[in-house]
Amino acid sequence: MGCINLIQKESFVNKFISFLIVVTLAFTISFAGEKDSSAIYSKSIDKPLDAVYDSVYAALESEKFWVIFEPNIGKNLSKMAKRFGDDYNKNNLSGIRSLVFCNPGYANQVSNLDPTMLAICPLSATLIQKENTTTISFVRPSLIAKGSAAEEVLTEVEKIIINAIEKGMK
Repeated sequence: MGCINLIQKESFVNKFISFLIVVTLAFTISFAGEKDSSAIYSKSIDKPLDAVYDSVYAALESEKFWVIFEPNIGKNLSKMAKRFGDDYNKNNLSGIRSLVFCNPGYANQVSNLDPTMLAICPLSATLIQKENTTTISFVRPSLIAKGSAAEEVLTEVEKIIINAIEKGMK
């Protein structure tokens, strides 16, 4: 019985990670044709991923954006290296990890203003390491919310998260 539960949990986690990857790619592709190239906030630092991950996590939580899931995308992809063959990790990334986070108060405000904007809840940031440099990327919710009743709230959320990322990446 316990083995079946473990298999079901692993299956759910793999499906959830796949969902996050698809959503991130969809947002990236949807903004690719935009003139505004700042649809994705990005910051790099000359430190390994493990040296900044915990401080970014702590900075988000200090702003009450609670980390609810921590997919290690690089580790999951490495399990499929044989399957991907020559297409595996062509950029020689040495780490890919995401932080999936939410602030219930802001989620409630967004749900009151424009429930369709809950499509971006929870939010996420992805840290990528190549050589000794770590880059964090975060899709700006204010651009998704353009024209929405929740635009002002999501602009505030974006500023708080970017400030937290800046603190955590020092």
